[in-house]
Amino acid sequence: MLSPPQSPIPLTPVIAPRPNPPDLHIMKKIIAALDGLRLSQATIQTATALAAGMPAHLVGVFLDDFTRNSFSVYEAIEDGEFSEKRLKKLAEKDKQIRDHAVREFETACQEKGIQYSVHRDKSIAIQDLLRESIYADLLIINAHESFSRLEEPAPTRFLRDLLSDVQCPVLITPENYAPFEKVIMLYDGAPASVFAIKMFTHIMPGNLPVEVISVKENDLHLPENRLMKEFMKRHCPHAMYTVLKGDAENEILQRLLTEGPRSLVVLGAYQRSAVSRWFKASMADMLIKAVACPLFIAHNK
Repeated sequence: MLSPPQSPIPLTPVIAPRPNPPDLHIMKKIIAALDGLRLSQATIQTATALAAGMPAHLVGVFLDDFTRNSFSVYEAIEDGEFSEKRLKKLAEKDKQIRDHAVREFETACQEKGIQYSVHRDKSIAIQDLLRESIYADLLIINAHESFSRLEEPAPTRFLRDLLSDVQCPVLITPENYAPFEKVIMLYDGAPASVFAIKMFTHIMPGNLPVEVISVKENDLHLPENRLMKEFMKRHCPHAMYTVLKGDAENEILQRLLTEGPRSLVVLGAYQRSAVSRWFKASMADMLIKAVACPLFIAHNK
């Protein structure tokens, strides 16, 4: 006698276990603007220290502008006449200086054990750097960079032009490097100052003490107190708040003159059409010129 056909045994679908996602580090991209003919050690030291602590990929942007030489055309005159041979010799010497600067940057990166690359841009320096800034999270540059044979007081014309049109936040280093030990955020309640703080918290390591400084003419209440502290609690929960009374430019300047190169100052809105009553170009120019602090500057267009 034949057995009745049995119902097929339902099959439980077998789901292959998903492989563990690769251990990828999301890295920031930092660019350091460097003049191979007058290499800024402060820029290299700041950039390599930050890249090592984030982590980040560091790009040394050497602006080998074809109009930039360490010599004047008059130095190519020999025996009262222009000498092609002497000009070629002077140009070759500049090339050797620039090549040595690149090797010095590479050595500094290797000693820190960081990922790095080198760009040697040979067109107009300001145009090349503005283009590079589109594809960077942070740009580091020395306050005295002019990319010119002539030295200028800070802020140089090159730096002012850069800050007006740059497409990423900029960290301006003083003449000499010192490790950061404190962050001072300048805040006036305007969107520009909040934007700069946002950019800083998204980019920079968050393990330093933070002080938020505001200036009011009449009262000592933090602008948008509830909203600001609610925001800061998520990013810098242990931040301290200081509200000064008086004229903003004068009070901020006097306060920051007591700080040194180990205090990093965050400020916003360096742009020609700035609407913030504080952070117009004159404020940033004044701080670059007068204080020894490094400055983190960001603006929203």
